[in-house]
This record gives sequence, C-alpha cells and structure tokens, in this order.
Amino acid sequence: MLENMNEKCAVVGIYGHKEASKLAYFSLHALQHRGQEAAGISSSDGEKLHTIKDRGLVMKVFNEQKLATLSGTNAIGHTRYSTAGDDSILDAQPVFARYDLGEMAIVHNGNLTNADEVRNALIKKGAIFQTFMDTENLIHLIAKSEKEKLLDRIIDAVKRIEGAFSLVFLSRTKMFAMRDRHGFRPLSLGRIANGGYVVASETCAFDLIGAEFIRDVEPGELLIFEQDKAPISVKVFEPTPKKCIFEYVYFARPDSKVFGQSVYQMRKNMGAELSKIRPVEADMVIPVPDGGVPSAIGYSQASGIPYEMGIMRNHYIGRTFIEPTQEMRDLKVKMKLSPMTDIIKGKRVIVIDDSIVRGTTSRRIVKMLKEAGASEVHMRISSPPTTDPCFYGVDTPDKEKLIASNMSTDEICDFIEADSLAYLDSDALLRSVNATTDDYCTACFTGKYIV
Repeated sequence: MLENMNEKCAVVGIYGHKEASKLAYFSLHALQHRGQEAAGISSSDGEKLHTIKDRGLVMKVFNEQKLATLSGTNAIGHTRYSTAGDDSILDAQPVFARYDLGEMAIVHNGNLTNADEVRNALIKKGAIFQTFMDTENLIHLIAKSEKEKLLDRIIDAVKRIEGAFSLVFLSRTKMFAMRDRHGFRPLSLGRIANGGYVVASETCAFDLIGAEFIRDVEPGELLIFEQDKAPISVKVFEPTPKKCIFEYVYFARPDSKVFGQSVYQMRKNMGAELSKIRPVEADMVIPVPDGGVPSAIGYSQASGIPYEMGIMRNHYIGRTFIEPTQEMRDLKVKMKLSPMTDIIKGKRVIVIDDSIVRGTTSRRIVKMLKEAGASEVHMRISSPPTTDPCFYGVDTPDKEKLIASNMSTDEICDFIEADSLAYLDSDALLRSVNATTDDYCTACFTGKYIV
C-alpha cells in the first residue's frame, strides 16, 4: 500500500545510560518508518533538559555536534507523521515546558479523541497554547494540577484525556512511560546491555542498540524510572485491550515484535489464510513491495504457487515538485515501482498487497503489470476492506475517499481493471494473529469504534 495511510509517529525513551541521546538517535533511525515529517530528542543531565527538534528525517535533523549538546543519562525521542496539528516546527515533538515543579518534555504516539474539548476548557481558564498538537494539552493539565508530586499530576492529567496514547515523560531526574487503557498503540520495555532501560514503539529499536526485550507496557500501566531502581509499575486504569490490528497489517516493521508477537510471522499467516479462502490458479505470486512481501511468501508457501519478485521498488523516491496531474501521478508510481518484464510476460500473476485505500495505486499497478505482458492479474489483499477512518493515531482519508466505503468488491475489481480481486475476511485476519478473544480494534474494517 503506497497511498495515504500513515502511522502518526514513534516514541522512544532511554533511562540510565551515559550515551542516552545517541541511543535515542539510533532508536529513532530504526523507527523512521513510523514518521518522516519531523524528529526530536530531549535529554536530561539531572539539572536541566536539552531539546533539539526540526522538520525532516532523523539523519537530517541530527549530527554529531548536535547530539553532543544533548547531555545526560536520560533522553526521550520522537518521529512524527501528523494526524493532529500542523506541519510547522512548533508541532514537532518532544513538547517542552517550564512550570512550577521545574522542566518537563513529553512525546506521544496516538490521538486524543477529546482533545478539542480539553483544549477549549483550558483556554477558558487562561491557558495559552503554542501549537495545534493534542499532546500540548497534557503539559497544561500537569502544570495546572493541584497535586504536589509530578507522578500524581501525570495520573491526574491522563485521567482527563480519552483516546489512544503511548506516552513518555521526561523530568530532570525521572522518566515515565504509559499506555492508554485499551493499548491501541504499542510500547515495549527493554534492558540495555551495558546498563539502563529503554521503552520504544517497536522492538526493532532494541535490536539496533543492543537491548533485551523484557515485556510490553501493559494497557493502562504507568512505569516510573528512577535512578538505581528497577522500573516501578502503577496500574492507572483497568485494562480493556483493543490493540490496533493494523500494526500487524501494515505499520510495524516486519522484524519487530508487536503486542508480543512477530510481525513477520503474523503477515505470513495472513498470506497463508488468504490462499486458503481466496485461491486462484496462477503461475506465480508476487508482492507489492515492501508491505506485501511477507504475506506473499505465506500465500506462496501455503498454495504451492512459486514466489517471484515481479516488481522492484526504488526506495529513493521522495516527493516531487511536479504538479500532480493524472499523467504525473501515473509516472510517480512508475518511478517507485518497476515490473520485471522478463519474469511477468505471458504469465498469470497473483499480486499480494496489504490493503487498498483509494484504489488509484492498485489500478496503476495492475495497468503496469498488463503493459509488461502479464496475461492475467489477480489482486489479493491480506486484510479486509478498509471502510472507515481511524481516530486513534492513524492518518486515514475521510470515509467518502475510501473506495471500499463506496464500492463493492466487484466494482473495485472493475475500477482497478484486475482479472479478479479478493480480500482476507475479518475471521481469517483474527485467526492469523492468534486472537483468542476480541482484544483488537478493527474499527477501520467495521466502523465499530471503541471510544
């Protein structure tokens, strides 16, 4: 899927390591796929917080000289894809503030569904906002809380917000990490090999910095990190898990463990299930890279149809300055994806992708493969039809722009000009991720919202 669905961001926290900011930097590299608009790191040296953030990729925002100014043994970091707020530097994270207890920085993955209500109430009480981010609400809630200790203020604040949040707070001496009661967005805890702890949106960050996975932060749990102590756990909310199933479908890196399971294996399972319930005779199975690769492998292994890399992806194509006419949009897909003509020509091809959002990219892919000589193109999607927008931290088009909200599967098949089209159904998707209880949010497929 290359069209208009993006994760909001990634968060990381490093506590008790002499090179905390550098480890945060490398962790953000591993998490870059979750957000490419802006990046930032705040560090603490025990007396003061230091913050650097800017628009752009992690490698653009930071260099060795900048990282040297982020001193201290504790640091938090963020990569951003905006779903709430603007794209200005003011809306990059961490969000930093000075208040009566000292200094604090916050990073947030998710979306607060009552953000406008909370913001308006705060403004009426005299709060002055610097950004359009829902995350800034937390700064004001903490600053205005009548509790004496920061821990109590954080608990007081999170009890006034609703929606999806994985949060990491940094003060001058402590770090706090928390997930909402539903655990919509992932957050994992690890131990760094030569001392210290790490929390991050995905475990692929642990692999890069040599950290050992301990466990997931539980839904509704708050972890407190203090010097020379193991993390202290506080249950703020009774957990009612509704984890985002799209983490398995698309967002997370295949080499991560999310919600305790291998993303790569879950995607292979989806492909295998798809081959069982939506079989078709063909000469080869090919993925739409990169998202469709694990599911295509699973489909191939389960069906016995050979797997081929029939489409190559150019990873070095960014935004183009050329006006987005239809002709230029078609060319943009060709710049990103190139068919392996010698492999495809004259063959019946099954194309595996993770989802269809607007349908325009799928249409161009089918057209490209037929122009390369494919005799048949059968599109198979390793998730159910995306019919509804997400309000829990995913940038999704409005309902009227989601093709599955407005067309039947047959109509979509005609629109993308494929020889056949089939999706994984909801039951098969849940089987794929070993869901024994209804503890996943599937609102993007069902329209049944949790909050």
